[in-house]
Amino acid sequence: MTAAGHAAMQEEIRQLKSVERPRIIKAIAEARAHGDLSENAEYHAAKEQQGWNEARVMELEDKLSRAEVIDVSNLSGDKVQFGATVKLVDEDTEKEVTYQIVGDFEADVSKGKISISSPIARALIGKEAGDSVEVNTPGGGKSYEILEVEYK
Repeated sequence: MTAAGHAAMQEEIRQLKSVERPRIIKAIAEARAHGDLSENAEYHAAKEQQGWNEARVMELEDKLSRAEVIDVSNLSGDKVQFGATVKLVDEDTEKEVTYQIVGDFEADVSKGKISISSPIARALIGKEAGDSVEVNTPGGGKSYEILEVEYK
């Protein structure tokens, strides 16, 4: 994963532990004060939130413990590899798009970040500026030309 993705995961863990966990504990305490727990919807909802929160913390901590952080700013070259920012032009529509190839957990197409395991990224790996690539997507085949490859 990229350093930015690693930092985002650490921030989410911090948020879950220091903000959400105390809020949920307070909600459980307030619900307990209402009496009979067997028919207390607020109590059961708060306990469910607590379970979700703790599971998410464990999931993120597990991913971070196994992650290999790659500093993209130290990478260079002409070929597309993990961490590359690639400027493409759709050969059918002439529309330009820019994607950064990142780890699965940090992919967000709306922010221009695509997963290393996505069809587009798999087709781009090993190619360089000027190459054309054919991508088999769920919506059908697409043809792109690589305009630029950079690492930032």
